Amino acid sequence: MFHFTAARSIGVLAGVGAASLWALVGGPTAAAAPPASCPAPGEAAIQAGGEGAACSASSAAGGAAAAYGFDGNAQADAAPTSLSLAVAQNGGTAASAAQFLSGPAAIAVGPGAEATTIGVRPGLSIALAGPGASVTVNGTSAPTCTGGPGFAGDFQTWQGCVSMR
Repeated sequence: MFHFTAARSIGVLAGVGAASLWALVGGPTAAAAPPASCPAPGEAAIQAGGEGAACSASSAAGGAAAAYGFDGNAQADAAPTSLSLAVAQNGGTAASAAQFLSGPAAIAVGPGAEATTIGVRPGLSIALAGPGASVTVNGTSAPTCTGGPGFAGDFQTWQGCVSMR
């Protein structure tokens, strides 16, 4: 059974806090295109898009996926007993795929930002990419952060990366 320890809980909270801060700093302007929203709880598949924002999400029975494009492109896929989240804003591209008992999240904010997470083992993972950054978590080896400001944390491999450019 998968148990949360204090270190894991702190890591999750730090990741959520960083994601929230990143979303506020790179927030859309008042004239931004309407967001594309793709929640897919349970057995579902959905696509939406228009005016620069696009998303798609699919999940199997017992899983949940959600993708949101705020002037960006987001894609999320979830297998049974998994969760997947992708959020793209202001020209970013985010993709997240989850297998059994994993919970990956990909957040890309800014022009050229690319965040990709793959959950292949039980555990949470997060990839945050800022303008020009490419952040990847594949669940089997160390995450990579290149090009611009980015962060990744992976409880599947107990590794992470930071890029400050």
